[in-house]
Amino acid sequence: MIITLLPDNRTIDVPGGTTVSQLHALAGLPACPAPICARVNNKFEDLSFSLFCPKQVEYITPSSPEGMRCCVRSLCLMLYRAVTKLYPGARLRVRNSISHGYYCTIAFPDGAPRLPRPEVAAAVRAEMQELVARDLPIVRSELPTPQVAGMLRAQGLDEKARLIEDLSELYTVVYTLDTTTDTCIGPLAPSTGMLGVFDFIPWGDGYGYLLVPPSKDNPLVPAVPVEQPKLARAFAEYQRFNRIVGISGAADVHSMVRAKQAAMMVNIAEALSAKHIRAIADAITARFREGQAKIVLIAGPSSSGKTTFTKRLAIELLTNLIRPVMISLDDYFVDRHLTPVDEDGEYDYESIDAIDLRLFNAHLLDLTQGKEVNLPTYNFETGTRQYQKDKVISLPKDSILLIEGIHGLNPSLTERIPEKLKYRVYVSALTTIAVDEHNWIPTTDTRLIRRIVRDCKYRGTSPLDTIRRWPSVRRGEEKWIFPYQENADSMFNSSLLFELSVMRDEAERVLRTVPRTLPEYALARRLRLFLSYFPSIPTHLIPPTSLLREFLGGSTLKY
Repeated sequence: MIITLLPDNRTIDVPGGTTVSQLHALAGLPACPAPICARVNNKFEDLSFSLFCPKQVEYITPSSPEGMRCCVRSLCLMLYRAVTKLYPGARLRVRNSISHGYYCTIAFPDGAPRLPRPEVAAAVRAEMQELVARDLPIVRSELPTPQVAGMLRAQGLDEKARLIEDLSELYTVVYTLDTTTDTCIGPLAPSTGMLGVFDFIPWGDGYGYLLVPPSKDNPLVPAVPVEQPKLARAFAEYQRFNRIVGISGAADVHSMVRAKQAAMMVNIAEALSAKHIRAIADAITARFREGQAKIVLIAGPSSSGKTTFTKRLAIELLTNLIRPVMISLDDYFVDRHLTPVDEDGEYDYESIDAIDLRLFNAHLLDLTQGKEVNLPTYNFETGTRQYQKDKVISLPKDSILLIEGIHGLNPSLTERIPEKLKYRVYVSALTTIAVDEHNWIPTTDTRLIRRIVRDCKYRGTSPLDTIRRWPSVRRGEEKWIFPYQENADSMFNSSLLFELSVMRDEAERVLRTVPRTLPEYALARRLRLFLSYFPSIPTHLIPPTSLLREFLGGSTLKY
């Protein structure tokens, strides 16, 4: 049986039934860095995957994005095993990614003593280190779904059990570590010995902890957590709302749809979204009436819903008797020959140095001082700035500037503008609903699904091209957006409880166009698997001003 090893296309003849792990040894590949999973015929698989016919195999290490995902999933299983061994009856929930780690909570049984968090964290960390030292295997099995549901319920994982029953699959993949069984979305490491780089520490207020994975820059050491109190409060507020309405995971969404309450779920989530936009508008208005906040800067990563948020914020400000005036940062790009280039030699329009900061600040100062400004227009065809006589604007006393762009929170963007004149808003899809107790929804995946659907429908960009471009987009976000998000005066969460159910049908349809012969198929398939955990909700239930209309279409707002 001939196996082709990527990326160098070397072939090797091995017996049928050889596992991907055995293949690595037979091929004499370097032991360091050790692979944690593999891409087999452009599908992500465990190293225990058996090969019975010719295939292409590419090994994945923790230094790659998908390898890091596999490492984090495996750490979560090890964490679950440690918690249940130390504290029988305790309930672990992995909630969201934050501060270079993964925020978790541990709920102890009623009547159990409330232990100090530093003591719990130290005990759990030591137990996880013991599991690493024992190098226990993480065993993948595929069992009848009713049997798996029973195993999960015996461990108190009722939410997981309900979810796999709702999916109506004959068999379900489970992973076993020691005496603990769990379900995971995607492959795991072959054993605990590979998971020695981590930390587990108390985090935030209340009873939270942070599971710290290896650093993305150096997988040999744990990441360094950063304090993000504003982002943490935004997550916590929405998670409290989720508890009140009784929707914490995909199983709850299934229950709502089955009970014909999808419309109610949509209405509640949309009402919360509108309430938060109104609250931000009121906060801006209060500052504006004090002679401050003449400029509102709105920033956020790709596909976070900045454009729709800005339009709806403008409507709310109008109801507060303030006239919004909008400026596009894109019109302040330097001429193309002056644009910086990225590591691939391509024009880097996401760099702050791609913007004429001197001219931009001069115009803002003039406007806030009551002067008229002739706004530029950037011609993307010629790569030059142009001026038109009809683009002369001013800022009357009852008006406020709204500026949307990825650099809005970066102090360098408006360094010549007095701080009291600025109000900053950070917009992102901070997904607070989970798949189940131990499988969270990455905010990055939510935004990528949005972008794939939007770019395919309205920008003539195929899902394949969007996926290929995504790593560059992510690098830009890490450099130019995320370091400044705590500078925001307000944070707006554009994620909606029902979002993945509404996006599911359209996203699955376009993701199926990614050819199986290409490496990008692995990510497209992972996203489709991820979407399959949620029931479909028809788009006609979504109001015409919903933030999701920016991606799905049908909005009454003008784009």
